Parts: sequence; C-alpha cells; structure tokens
Amino acid sequence: MSRIKEIRYVGYGVDNFDAERSFYANDWGLVEVAAEEGIAWFKTHGDDEHHVVRLHKSDANHVEVVAFAADTSADVDALHDNVVAAGCRVVHAPRDLTAPGGGYGFRFFSPDGLPFEISAGVERLDKRVMERWEGMPVKISHIVIHSPDHPAMVKFFTDVLGFKVSDWLGDFMCFLRCNEAHHRVAILPGPPCLNHVAYDVLTVDDMFRGAQRLKQAGTDIRWGPGRHTAGNNTFSYFCTPSGFAVEYSSELEDVDFENHVDKVHVPGPNVMDQWGIGIGGPQTMPHPKPDAKLFQAAEV
Repeated sequence: MSRIKEIRYVGYGVDNFDAERSFYANDWGLVEVAAEEGIAWFKTHGDDEHHVVRLHKSDANHVEVVAFAADTSADVDALHDNVVAAGCRVVHAPRDLTAPGGGYGFRFFSPDGLPFEISAGVERLDKRVMERWEGMPVKISHIVIHSPDHPAMVKFFTDVLGFKVSDWLGDFMCFLRCNEAHHRVAILPGPPCLNHVAYDVLTVDDMFRGAQRLKQAGTDIRWGPGRHTAGNNTFSYFCTPSGFAVEYSSELEDVDFENHVDKVHVPGPNVMDQWGIGIGGPQTMPHPKPDAKLFQAAEV
C-alpha cells in the first residue's frame, strides 16, 4: 500500500512576518535557505530535508500547509486517489511543484478543512553532523492536531494515508506512526487546528541548552521540562511570536512499524509527565480554536 513515510514541513501564514522570521533564524536554530518578498523557507542543520518551516506574510495567523513525504511519484498518485475516494476537497492534483525544492505532489483539505501536501522527489540539501550541547533542532519530530471527531480523523490517517496507531492516551489522544518513530502525528479532540510542532534535538542536554538560549532571547518555557509516557520522549514547549506552540523533544522511542502493538496509557499522575518537575501544563499552552482559514487554499 502506498503511504506517507515522513513529515516534510509546516507552512504558516503570519501577520508579523519579521518577528516570526527572526525567531526561527536567530532563536529557534533553523537556517534560512530561500526567500522572496514576504515569504521565507528554513531548514535544520542536521537533516537534508529541503525545508521544515515556510513562513508567509498574511493578514491572519494560520496554517497554510502541512507537508508529508511519499517514496515515489506513483505513491503520490495512489495517495491522491485515496484522498479523492475519501471525499476530500483537492486543492490541486499531482503536478510538478514550483516552490524551492521542487518535487511532485498535490494538496488537499482534510475532512476538517486543514490543508495538507503530499510529495516525492523533493531536492535534498546538505546537512552536517551536529554535536551535543548545540541545542538546535535536527528535524521535525511530530505534529499534533485537533479534530472535532478525533476517532474519525484517526481512521482517516490510518485507512487513507497509511499510518498505524502506536498508542492511545485514555480515549482522547491517539499517537500515529508512519515509520519507525513511535509517532509522527498525534490527534486530540477539539476545534480543527494545529496544536504544536515538535522538533528532535540530539540529547536531553540539547533540550536544556536550547531552552537556555530561548530564555536569554525572551522566550521562556510554557510547559516542561518533562518526559511523556507515550513515546517516552522528553519535552519543553514554547510559543513563537505569532502564538504557535513549538517543542524541543529528545529520545523519542523507535518501534517496529509493522508489528508494534498499541496500548492505552491510563491518564494519571506522572503519565503526561513522568518527571513531574517542570512548570506549567496543558492548561498553560495556547487554547485551541478553529484555524483562521479552514478550507481556504494558500496563495503559495
């Protein structure tokens, strides 16, 4: 079965383009690889993915696209057929992509109206070996989204896009994998929107070093540091100048993509955070609200 294999990037529309651009380049630890008037693309130092963030000047803060990778153009075509058969609105059919990095792909809206892209053949860029204590992202770890009907959205990701369920937290949060990583996507109940984007850093030390750099730049931890139970990854959450939640994470466990058996983690003390020493909690994160431009295709 053709399926998603990885996360590529997240594209944001932001009303304070300059502040958001400075945050990712100077504070978060990404590298700007291309820019045009009102739009910029950023990659990590430690991975060859062409870019992991795209910023676009807009009249509202919203998600313009969440991009996934497939192996081949044939897989892109097959996934397009799956999405059409599932009744999703297609923004554009598979075609050669003209944005930096190129490739072959299509865009569509999820049943809730969030925009997604699936592509193959995107240009790879140089990467370098990162060292402990740099405290900067290696790659995107996972994204978390909300859905008003989260069981149905889990079924969409498994049946249409080829994800597998790794674990549940109670009956309200589902963790989904598309490769050996325990999860690349997680789904929560709530209005259709992005919850946060997490980035892998090399070690726990890198998570703390990154938090130190952000604090010195005026961005403090909203929730953390801590260690989740599902995936066993460490976490520290922050907010960008435009109010999007982002996370430094490390040590996300690997599982057998084909054979891992999912389980339910019963919510309780030390389940959301096994350490229990951090500040904040889910209540200190931005409250979910419907994305400002559901079912509206981005201009770029």
